[in-house]
Amino acid sequence: MDLHKITLVADWLQASESTVILTGAGMSTESGIPDFRSREGWWKKINPMTVSTVDALENEYELFHGFYSLRLTDLKTYHPHKGHHFLAEWENQGFVKGIVTQNVDGFHQEAGNKSVHELHGSLRSIFCSDCGQASDEGAFLNQDTCSECGGHHLRPDIILFGEILPQEVWGKAIRLIEESDLLIVIGSSLQVSPANELPFLTNGKKVIINNEATLLSEQFDLQLEGKAGDILEAIDEKRKGGEIHDDIENTKRRT
Repeated sequence: MDLHKITLVADWLQASESTVILTGAGMSTESGIPDFRSREGWWKKINPMTVSTVDALENEYELFHGFYSLRLTDLKTYHPHKGHHFLAEWENQGFVKGIVTQNVDGFHQEAGNKSVHELHGSLRSIFCSDCGQASDEGAFLNQDTCSECGGHHLRPDIILFGEILPQEVWGKAIRLIEESDLLIVIGSSLQVSPANELPFLTNGKKVIINNEATLLSEQFDLQLEGKAGDILEAIDEKRKGGEIHDDIENTKRRT
């Protein structure tokens, strides 16, 4: 772990009047959730174009329901990691203005963040695809019909392939980032459009924290490679004026 870079980010965070965090799948994989593009990710086991689509929802509902029921059930076995909690603490203390996330697990809210903008929706919210009526997780898992219209296609409120991003959320994310003077991207490969365009809307400092370099990393003011939780913990230690603990410093050497 580069202690000079850690100190720089801590200083920038202290001085910033508008810090925004953009998180991707790497933020969640540290909690144990499989991602979608790694060697062991979801999409290596299941073709997304056969399940995470409007066509599957409408014409192959058993397949669609089985996949998302499994994801919802699995979600109960995972929890926010320490990095999520540091971001919630920073927001609570006024150091972070908002979180923009590509993740659908709701871990930022579970950790305590209030200003969270979910670009791809949330697994934790259920509605009827026929009439739009809100429902609940239990009804979806049980394959109940819609209480409003009797429809048979309850679904999680996530963005399927072929659907557009929620425009209100997208607009808020753009405004937040355009007005930021520090943007910290965490756990994103920056491969997914249009979210990968967001970091370049700010005129402020740009930091990326990821397990490995991405094709766009060189366009950031500062890059940190390693586990998000450990790096955020180190930044928090520096921000508070303390020394970085040996166990944090040695984590990168052990991984």
